[in-house]
Amino acid sequence: MRFGFVMGEIGHGLRRNVSMVISVILVTFISLTFVGTASLLQLQIGQMKNYWYDRAQVAVYLCTEVSPGDVCPQGEASEDLRATVEEKLKSPVLKPYIKEYFFENHQQAFDKFQEQFAGNSVAKYVSPNQLNETFWVSLKDPSKSLIITESFSGVAGVEEVRDQRTYLDQIFSILNAASIAAVGIASLMLVSAALLISTTIRLSAFSRRREIGIMRLVGASNFYIQLPFILEGVVAATIGSALAAGAVLSVVQFFVQGYL
Repeated sequence: MRFGFVMGEIGHGLRRNVSMVISVILVTFISLTFVGTASLLQLQIGQMKNYWYDRAQVAVYLCTEVSPGDVCPQGEASEDLRATVEEKLKSPVLKPYIKEYFFENHQQAFDKFQEQFAGNSVAKYVSPNQLNETFWVSLKDPSKSLIITESFSGVAGVEEVRDQRTYLDQIFSILNAASIAAVGIASLMLVSAALLISTTIRLSAFSRRREIGIMRLVGASNFYIQLPFILEGVVAATIGSALAAGAVLSVVQFFVQGYL
């Protein structure tokens, strides 16, 4: 097989079908960029999930003077009720699951509220006693948070028990949906790229049907005839793949490593 002849035919075909070649390059570039970006997004979501889930806490909110009467019939949690909750946290039943906990009083909760809502007109109408005193509980295994939640639900002096993982689940479900959608779009575009490459090869062969007929007459094999057309598609797809790899690397370099 004459290598020079094959390469010459490839170059001739690429020049003759410039518009189709550019289309293949663009579709391959966009589809593979979507695939790479979706893979990076899924990887980043997994890392974020592990990071934040390990730091998720369970908040045990004590009753305040403004708590609903059906939940806190005794009114604001007294010192005795607060001590009872803390003793329960220290009990042999729950202690093996608890890494650490700390108590946040009215004033600390108020200071945090004022910091978070600084500049908001609502902040000036809130007093310390309206905000819950809270036990913030960090677990050795955050997946066992249901044990803490069930242990304090309905306990006298406790208004509500919240697992921060429920908020994280909502956020990560949205991010996962976005990632799956990106993968779906990328898959469709990859199929489109494959079909476009096939169409490009067929059109290139059709445009040179006279030359192909002559080659058949002189005894050229099918492989020898088809190889230049196949390689034209491969070259265009390779260029698109290289551009996609460069785009994904740029995302990693300037966005993931630069900002996250």
